Amino acid sequence: MSVTVRFAPSPTGNIHIGNARTALFNWLFAYRNKGRFIQRFDDTDVERSKQEFADAIVYDLHWLGIFPDTTIYQSRRFLLYDAAVEKLKAAGLLYPCYETQDELELKRKIQ
Repeated sequence: MSVTVRFAPSPTGNIHIGNARTALFNWLFAYRNKGRFIQRFDDTDVERSKQEFADAIVYDLHWLGIFPDTTIYQSRRFLLYDAAVEKLKAAGLLYPCYETQDELELKRKIQ
C-alpha cells in the first residue's frame, strides 16, 4: 500500500505554528512510510488568495526542511472539476443544493 498525505493551506495569509505542525507531521508520516507529500493550495477564494502568500508558504516550508513531492493549485484545476461534474451529471449522480449562500455560510460558521 502506498501512502499519500497532503498539506492544504489557503494562501490568504502567512502560515502559523499550527499549520507548520500539520505540515511537519504529514511530511514525516510520508517520509517514514516511503510515501508522497503533496502540497495543495486551496486558492479557490479568488478574492482573498494571493500568490505572494503561496510563495511565502513555500519559502517557510523549505526553511523548515519540508519539500513537497508535488504542488497543486486548486484554481488551476477548474476544468478537471467541471469535467467531473459533467460525468456525475450524465450518470444521474448529481443532486442540486437548495440552500442559499447565506444558509451555507451559517453552516460553515457553526462547524
